[in-house]
Amino acid sequence: MAGLILTGALPRSVLFVCGMNAVRSPMAELLARNILPKTTFVASAGVRVGERDPFVDAVLAEESLSLNDRQPRTLEDMEDDYFDLIVTLAPEAHHAALELTRSMAVEVEYWPTADPTTVAGTREQILAAYRDVRERLKARIATRFAA
Repeated sequence: MAGLILTGALPRSVLFVCGMNAVRSPMAELLARNILPKTTFVASAGVRVGERDPFVDAVLAEESLSLNDRQPRTLEDMEDDYFDLIVTLAPEAHHAALELTRSMAVEVEYWPTADPTTVAGTREQILAAYRDVRERLKARIATRFAA
């Protein structure tokens, strides 16, 4: 872990994992694609299958980003199961990634990230929670992958 940060070397492939690949991990995937070089393969998946979240679309659109027709996918849906770095955003995702990589030389980082779907209130209060997650992920990605 420290080697990548200290040397400035970027991973060739990064997988972001959360519970259902509906909120945190697809957000992180798009934000990372926006920062990392085009030569870095970036993907995301969930432990369980989820439903597309319209609040994610709304807060990504504010950044001129779009998931287009992409739908949530699970770890089992991944065609390639080897990544240089797996970033987990939820406890269950971290446990699944550690289990998946037990016999592999893959770096796994845990970035505890709040689940904005648990926020209740007005549409604006809910959007504020999603924006907070977006901004925290954007800052963490920029810091982690700064060349």
